[in-house]
Amino acid sequence: MAMFDYQKDSDGIVVVTMDMPDQSANTMNAAFSPLMAATVAQLEEEEGLTGVVITSAKKTFFAGGDLKSFLALEKVTEEFFNYVEENKGFLRRLEKLPAPVVAAINGAALGGGYEICLASNHRIVVDDPKAVVGLPEVTLGLLPGAGGVVRLTALLGLEKALPFLLEGKQVVPKKALVAGMVDEIISTVEDLVPRAKAWIKANPESHTQPWDKKGFVHPGGNAKNEKVRMIATVTPTMLVKKTRGLLPAPEKIADIAVNSMRMGFDSALRNESRGFCSLVTTPQARAAISSFFFGMNRIKNGEFRPEGPRWKAKNAAILGAGMMGAGIAWSHASRGIATKLKDQELAKAENGKAYSEMLADKRISRKQMSDADKDQLLSQITPIKEDSDYQGTDIIIEAVFEDIDLKEKVIPTTFSQLGDQGIYGSNTSTLPISLLAKSCPEPDRFIGIHFFSPVDKMKLVEIILGKETSDDTLRKAYDYVQQIGKIPIVVNDARGFFTSRVFGTFCDEGASLIVDGIDPVVIERAAWMVGMPVGPLAVMDEVSQVLQKRVYDTHQVLDERLGVENGFPAEGISTKAVSHEMVAMNRGGRAYGGGYYDYHANGSKSLWGGVRQFAKGNGGVSMKDIQDRIIYRQSIETLRCLDEGVLRSEIEADIGSIFGIGFPAHTGGAIRFIHGVGIDKFAARAKELAELYGPRFDVKEEALEKLRSAVQKAA
Repeated sequence: MAMFDYQKDSDGIVVVTMDMPDQSANTMNAAFSPLMAATVAQLEEEEGLTGVVITSAKKTFFAGGDLKSFLALEKVTEEFFNYVEENKGFLRRLEKLPAPVVAAINGAALGGGYEICLASNHRIVVDDPKAVVGLPEVTLGLLPGAGGVVRLTALLGLEKALPFLLEGKQVVPKKALVAGMVDEIISTVEDLVPRAKAWIKANPESHTQPWDKKGFVHPGGNAKNEKVRMIATVTPTMLVKKTRGLLPAPEKIADIAVNSMRMGFDSALRNESRGFCSLVTTPQARAAISSFFFGMNRIKNGEFRPEGPRWKAKNAAILGAGMMGAGIAWSHASRGIATKLKDQELAKAENGKAYSEMLADKRISRKQMSDADKDQLLSQITPIKEDSDYQGTDIIIEAVFEDIDLKEKVIPTTFSQLGDQGIYGSNTSTLPISLLAKSCPEPDRFIGIHFFSPVDKMKLVEIILGKETSDDTLRKAYDYVQQIGKIPIVVNDARGFFTSRVFGTFCDEGASLIVDGIDPVVIERAAWMVGMPVGPLAVMDEVSQVLQKRVYDTHQVLDERLGVENGFPAEGISTKAVSHEMVAMNRGGRAYGGGYYDYHANGSKSLWGGVRQFAKGNGGVSMKDIQDRIIYRQSIETLRCLDEGVLRSEIEADIGSIFGIGFPAHTGGAIRFIHGVGIDKFAARAKELAELYGPRFDVKEEALEKLRSAVQKAA
């Protein structure tokens, strides 16, 4: 058992230290089963056994299942089901040992790792914020398959267990202790095993799990308890409201958790195995594993970042203290970056800082922040009005109004304040970075850094490369985005880049459906049904038709400078026909008192009946076509961005579409959606839509062939 160190001391306590070779973390891969089988067998045969301590030699305790093998699984076979049952059986045998078992948790114990802890009699965790515990399988379209659903429900009761099971939260030690997920917190890793041994010596008879004792009652009551029955009744309705029936994992988890209280423990475990097997090959699980695990890790680990040492901004300046600049200042301050927030008037800059104060007060009211934390955060933001006040800064973020003439005045007059090794980022959503770079004295140090509003909530940042942007500048920009806790995707320069261009097609398709005579209620409902967080009409009101019109007017000016052959690539005919006309009618969106919706004094809203005046068609479009037009339009435009080289990778397309545009998360992203449908089936459906509704649904065969080639290469 070279991979698990097995040491028995003079008191009869065995310490099993998991240390699987040639991998950075312990996982339930092919090597795990024989290893665990041998370990458990030796423990069962150990003479004079008084206790067992399970710990890890890795930085983490245990990382969970082998997700690569799940992706490779084409269908669930009896062999796979038996494999799941076998791994689960090891933990059942572990908790049946005639001696106490203690999990000494030295680092993150997630998924299968925490399931090992649940099969232990006592759980001790080191006081380290990285030593999180939890069952995040639901975020990957799966459920805990090694007893996690059944044991956590038995440990905490249905009411307390369901949030952890259905949300997949990773819980830090102190919160885990309060929740009952762990039993003790110890100060240092070195003290873990000694403390575990001490507990075993003090509790030699504590080797029977609560659920194996006669007369066991789930905390909060068993299945017949009135409150438990109400939770079981209400949960499905709450899940449908949240998932819209698009995610099977939460519903399956809730079903297994509730039914585990109605049957014997071992029967419940077997039912959990069946549930796991029913999910592992679903499109939702494949999409989530591909995008949210492997894809996000590729971005996090810097696969799309130029090589070089990590860079850290010690200070920053933000030019423009409006909504966007104020949000960026919050992001800086919350990560400890000293920031000068500049505007033409000091009062405006101070108002921008007040935004962070407001956000901090909200967190204090929710007990997510202390007054001291607030004071420390606000001390990082200094309102200013003079350029000389940020001389020598590491990074300047230009966040002035989206007007090319204004930006071309600001950039050259403020660049000189940048430190020798600093970089200059322009926060723009559509303006060509290479064009703006012409106004920059050193265009190789100039880059686009596109934040999304509201910045404090939106995790994505789109980094845009100008033609002269250096790799060194990209490396620093990538590190800066990660430094402030955001997700970076890198795109090449083009009108509208990626996210704004595709977002525009979502809005335009909503307007197009209005022109076709579709009831606005049906449009918004169709978007909800396919998984969009907000309908196209509602989102246009939030962004505002006025802003859309301004962006359009700006690009009209750019057409004169760059030529229409280099114009905005995404068609927006219906946006002009509807939204721009609404601006003339003083219906510019929520901020302007009304748009597609009327906004009432009590905070409610209702769709504006006057929108029907823009209808030219008779509304004869099926719900299926409406839904597909909404989702296919975005995927097709994303594919065009990939084909044209605006996007550099499929995973950046997928992550960007989900976190920047709101593309339905259950699909795994706009390109993953195409793979999920099947490339040929997608092409056939796109052709049908193009024949019925126009060339905006056309797909180039060359673009599809690139996807096919990528699939073959990956295989």
